[in-house]
Amino acid sequence: IFYNIPPAIAVATGANQVIAASFSGALSHIKRKTLDFKLGTVLLIGGVVGSTVGAYVYALLRALGQLDLFISLFYVVFLSAVGGLMLVESLNAMRKTRAGIAPALKKSGQHNWIHRLPLKMRFRTSKLFVSIIPILALGAGIGFLAAIMGVGGGFLMVPALIYLLKVPTNVVVGTSLFQIIFVSAYTTIIHAVANQSVDVVLAFCLMVGGVAGAQYGAKAGQKLRGEQLRALLALLVLAVGLRLAFDLFVEPNNVYSLTAAEAE
Repeated sequence: IFYNIPPAIAVATGANQVIAASFSGALSHIKRKTLDFKLGTVLLIGGVVGSTVGAYVYALLRALGQLDLFISLFYVVFLSAVGGLMLVESLNAMRKTRAGIAPALKKSGQHNWIHRLPLKMRFRTSKLFVSIIPILALGAGIGFLAAIMGVGGGFLMVPALIYLLKVPTNVVVGTSLFQIIFVSAYTTIIHAVANQSVDVVLAFCLMVGGVAGAQYGAKAGQKLRGEQLRALLALLVLAVGLRLAFDLFVEPNNVYSLTAAEAE
């Protein structure tokens, strides 16, 4: 968006930054024993399936010549929706905090419709006994997003695990990072082999910056409350979405672009 890198290259290469940042964060959770490997493995299985389907859709759209437009539209809708919901939720949380109103949290013993699904499995670290169906579906959705949009999907997985599956908050982050590492790596390999759309130099620079940024971000996050962090993230997400939407409606400097055809 900001550096005029083609969306196809940005999506495939951006997954590398997600790998580095997720690996750096997951190591600290392994040391604190706040990572559920069993839950992460089930999410990973779904993620591999979703990534495979996403890579196929990615290649199909690229062959049709509609990949850049699809990614741009997907980002605008997705970022606007997620950013808007996060901003409303965080502002309401800050308003209640100032008014001294305690947040309404469900008790750990309360179950929803997800806990009544079949094929249940026990996850001791997360203290869960729940069906693997929604876990596989969540992992597949995150994998699909990783292949299509080049994002790790943690901003969707974390709230889904907390509010839908009732996974303890201290286990959620490390477990999601564990799944994201391998799904993003698998996605990168698929794009490199099938689509040849990974920029190695750009990927290396993003990985170095991602590792350093993860450490500074963890320290900065300790100085802010949860709702403040969510509000800042929501504003950032909305800003990127609005910038991309603006570019869609403004005539580009280069109306036409040429690409070299591959030899038969």
